[in-house]
Amino acid sequence: MKANIVTEKTNLHPRNKHRFGYDFNELIKTSPELKNHVFINEYDTQTIDFSDPDAVKALNNALLITDYNIQNWDIPQDYLCPPIPGRADYIHYIADLLASTNDGIIPESENVVGLDIGIGANCIYPIIGNSVYNWSFVGTDIDENAIQNCKKIIEQNPKLIDAISLQQQVESRFIFKNIILPEDKFTFTICNPPFHNSSADATKASIRKVNNLTETRTKNPVLNFGGQNAELWCDGGEIGFITQMIYESAKYPMQVLWFTTLVSKKENLSSIYKTLNKVQAVEIKTIDMSQGQKTSRIVAWTFLSEVQQKAWKF
Repeated sequence: MKANIVTEKTNLHPRNKHRFGYDFNELIKTSPELKNHVFINEYDTQTIDFSDPDAVKALNNALLITDYNIQNWDIPQDYLCPPIPGRADYIHYIADLLASTNDGIIPESENVVGLDIGIGANCIYPIIGNSVYNWSFVGTDIDENAIQNCKKIIEQNPKLIDAISLQQQVESRFIFKNIILPEDKFTFTICNPPFHNSSADATKASIRKVNNLTETRTKNPVLNFGGQNAELWCDGGEIGFITQMIYESAKYPMQVLWFTTLVSKKENLSSIYKTLNKVQAVEIKTIDMSQGQKTSRIVAWTFLSEVQQKAWKF
């Protein structure tokens, strides 16, 4: 099979294992099924069809085996199939955030506990965080099927059993309520919030995305990244979800070192900052992330003073 032409993806985090693209020859060795999806494109480079859900899932599988030592990973049809390099970036930026109050040292310990809001069926943030930094996680979701699938992934990869626990959010209008209990302490929260206001918006965006990837025009695309309703949209869209998250976070000021969320829409930032100031967040950070042609950012906030941040035990 043809050798890869490797170009460094300098927009990814320096510690991201995927900065140098995908070595398809190596990936196929660990996951032969991927071979069915790899082809040589017009630029004489190996690739896959990123608009084909089976191809994306096969690539994820191969990456998880090769780079994260996860032997059994699968998601049900129509659930979000995340692009792994972007998810890994979020984890690496959180590691930098934690190092910033820890004498520049990234804490690599099971005592670092992350709370993944909306873990989905793929369990991807806990998998990467545990594999790379040995962190522990609690993953929550309102979707029972998603939780059950994560449970299956954890059971089939014994190293995850003690590292990741799961909790269904039984009241869909809440984010932290029912989840953060009085005795809990979380080093950080992580979240990829629903992006759209409605199902129709989500479908429109997916059609646009697939059309961009395939350079064709279709009204009924096979959606490459899938996604259940709760993963893709909610009343109020991204800004509604994040605003709710901020107001709820203020009820647990001493129990979380850093609250964080992805923010896809730049125009939502000023409203987010206003709400954070309203609840009297002590420190707010915005971390820019760039993935492919898409720019995103992480907004992080804490209610702890600098002294309290430095005193936090990892």
